[in-house]
Amino acid sequence: MSDDDQLLRAWAGGDETAGNALIERHFDPLMRFFESTAPAHAEDLVQDTLRACLERLDRYRGDSEFRAYLFGIARNKLLMHWRTRGRRGPEVDIAQLSLEDLANSPSQQVAQTENERLLLGGLRRIPMDAQILLQLHYWESMPGPALAGVLDVPEGTVRSRLRKAKSQLVDAMRELADSEALWRETVDDLEAWAERVKKNRSES
Repeated sequence: MSDDDQLLRAWAGGDETAGNALIERHFDPLMRFFESTAPAHAEDLVQDTLRACLERLDRYRGDSEFRAYLFGIARNKLLMHWRTRGRRGPEVDIAQLSLEDLANSPSQQVAQTENERLLLGGLRRIPMDAQILLQLHYWESMPGPALAGVLDVPEGTVRSRLRKAKSQLVDAMRELADSEALWRETVDDLEAWAERVKKNRSES
């Protein structure tokens, strides 16, 4: 078993120290995830996800990366959240609707440069499933098998969805950019700008 597996099962057995260690390890990634997809309710959704993770321990077989299992729960919690609280009601389809479609509130993400603001604005405009995929890929460095576990699709499907999501992001940023030069600069070094946004969020 991985360290995560051992901590999770010890936590389920009543070891609070193991539970605290597991929460500390994954709290910041979960906060990044929810602050970008449900900013006004991020802390509550993190707690809901961790609680559900423990309650569903019997469903975790250890045949996939623990992070994939955890973020799969987080994605389900997010979908449930927008179905009950979003302005689109219970028929929310996060494969089609963006955060901008679902939420009235502006982004609360920290951006220090025009490039970072452009990237965050573009993420808000693309379908939420595409946003989730890009964030887990760029910010959490999740490989194909883990992303497949989160979305519950074959790994080959993940590769095609990543290409499509990046194309959607590039197009959304082009619509938002004040200049061709700003758009091109951001697109040409997309991975580096994504890393800077992640760093700003971790330090805020």
